[in-house]
Amino acid sequence: MLAASVTFGLAAPSQAQLGGILNRIPSPTAPATTTDGCPKGKSRSKGSTIAGSILGSLAGDAATRAGVNYGFVPIEGLTDQLTAAIACKLDPEEQKQAAQATLDATRGEGETAEVAVGSSASWTSQTREDVSGTSTVVGRNDHEGTGLQCITVTDVIIVKGEETKADKRMCRRPPAARYALIA
Repeated sequence: MLAASVTFGLAAPSQAQLGGILNRIPSPTAPATTTDGCPKGKSRSKGSTIAGSILGSLAGDAATRAGVNYGFVPIEGLTDQLTAAIACKLDPEEQKQAAQATLDATRGEGETAEVAVGSSASWTSQTREDVSGTSTVVGRNDHEGTGLQCITVTDVIIVKGEETKADKRMCRRPPAARYALIA
């Protein structure tokens, strides 16, 4: 009887043995970016997703125990200054430094607080080696009819020798002194 139940258990389809766990894994999709704007990889089969999930979990646990922070999420309070494509590659302290560089580069001078094209500010990470960035005002496009003042700012970051560049459109309506990211 025991042999029959063991044989029966082994003969059952994998779905029955695993209690339908395979059906709970979502079908892979491949949007160009994740919700935080970081690039997303290619879609995978369910088997590959399961194996990757298990291996990723083990690697993540080991990295966490070793004190490694390997995933960054944009800090909510800085989303008016940083694009997700830049923020997702920076740790929280670096995000603050990059946001401050944007504020410095977009801070105007004089009573009208005009921002000059070419104005720039740089930063170097205080938490990781080989991480730095620059924010540079590369264009101006004021809207006379609405009173909206807009600029284009290019952020460049270098993380371990890999350069990431992102343009962002920032606007303000005087008398506001600060420019904010426009989606």
